[in-house]
Amino acid sequence: MIDKKDIRDFFFRGLMFESEASEFQKAGIQIGADSLSPFGVTRRNQALEMARLYAVLNCFENEIRSFIRETLEENVGLDWWDKLHPKMNSNAEGRQTPALKDSWLEGEKSDLLGFIDFGMLAKIMIEKWEHFNNLIPSQHWLNQRMDELEKARNFIAHNRMLLPSEFQRIYMYIADWNRVIGL
Repeated sequence: MIDKKDIRDFFFRGLMFESEASEFQKAGIQIGADSLSPFGVTRRNQALEMARLYAVLNCFENEIRSFIRETLEENVGLDWWDKLHPKMNSNAEGRQTPALKDSWLEGEKSDLLGFIDFGMLAKIMIEKWEHFNNLIPSQHWLNQRMDELEKARNFIAHNRMLLPSEFQRIYMYIADWNRVIGL
């Protein structure tokens, strides 16, 4: 038996997709019936759910990177990057080098903070804790959320489907972060 809530959710997701589809198309991303039609309905619905979650995590991760950059520029100076542990620098530079060699692949390649692994973002904040301790409740709070979000992020990045309970956990952690940080 089909639950009314499932039907409502299905139609709501369809409406959400349609409302956002024009924005993607303006950006040159082909979506809709033409690009998804070869795939089954279940696969398409799962992909659309995961795409929404990916978008949220993309925004969240880039907000954290901006948060780190702005906080450290304000408190340490424009040369804050040079004052990080050398392991952070070498990790980012090691990931940037192949990106620079792939000249055919266009995109942002100059921002070293963009080459830091998600999991290392918390390590940067803990390394410079004196500049974050008045903004973040505790190192334990930071590590717990970032560790769990990193696992979910990596799951999503490798195109594996999450259960709805995991969707809720991710949304809860991001809302909690936004409330605490003041976004």
